Amino acid sequence: MVTQRRRTAGIRLVHGPTQVHIDPGPGALVFSNWARLSPGKLDALIVTHCHPDHYSDAEVLIEAMSRGTTRRRGTLAAPRSVLSGDNGIGPSISAYHQGLVERVERLSPGIAFGVGALRFTVVEARHSDPDTVGIRVEAPGIGAIGYTSDTAYFPELGDLYGGVRLLVLCTMRPRGAPLPLHLSTDDAVAIVERARPKCVVLTHFGIKMLNADPDAEAAFLEGETGVPAVAARDGMRLTLGERIEVSGPRKRDGTRAIDA
Repeated sequence: MVTQRRRTAGIRLVHGPTQVHIDPGPGALVFSNWARLSPGKLDALIVTHCHPDHYSDAEVLIEAMSRGTTRRRGTLAAPRSVLSGDNGIGPSISAYHQGLVERVERLSPGIAFGVGALRFTVVEARHSDPDTVGIRVEAPGIGAIGYTSDTAYFPELGDLYGGVRLLVLCTMRPRGAPLPLHLSTDDAVAIVERARPKCVVLTHFGIKMLNADPDAEAAFLEGETGVPAVAARDGMRLTLGERIEVSGPRKRDGTRAIDA
C-alpha cells in the first residue's frame, strides 16, 4: 500500500448492468477512472474489514454512486467495525456517507443479500479486525465466485468456498514465509485442495511475495493442486463465460483461456 509497487484499488465486479466495487483501498477512484469503469455507475460497495487498504476510498465512491450526493442510491455492505466501530476498531465510513446510500447491509457470516441479479453470501474470516468477512457471489450464467479477503488459515476455510468456479485468495506471503492472520502460498495450497475451484487468482501481495515473484508462486500452486492458478496484475481482467479468460491491460499481455 505505502510503496504502491502494486495498486490497492480493489476489485470491480461487472455482471450485465450491475457493477459492484469490492474493498476500495487507496487509488480506487483514480484507477477506476483509468480503467474506464466510472464510479458513477456503481450499484454497490462492499468493504470486508476496517483496514485502510480495503476502505480508504469508500466515501468518495459512495459520493460518486449517489450521483454527487444528490440521490440516495446504491448499497453499502460492510461489517460492524466499518459501519459503527467495534472493540476500538473503526468506524471508517461516516454516518453522513452511510446516509447517502439507499441500503446499508451489516455483514456477518451467514448473511445473504442481493444486488441486481447477483447473490452474495458472507463467509467467515479470521483477522486482526475480528469483524472481517469473506464473500461468495452467485452469478446467473456464470457460477460462484469466492473472495477470502484477509484471513488467517483455518482448516474449515477451504470447505467454506467449496464448489466455487473462481476463487480469489488474498495471499500476502510466499512459501516458507508465514505471517500471523494472513495467508501464504502454503496455506493457499491447503485451501485449494479442499475447495477444488476451477481457477484460482492470487492477490493482495506483500513485499516478500513481490520479491519472491507471484507468478512463480501461482505456478507452484498450480503444479501442487492441478488447479489453474494466476497471479493478479494491475488492470487484470477475468471474463467468465464458457471458459475463464484472463487478460492484462495491454494487448501484448495476451489472454489465457481456462477450460473451467
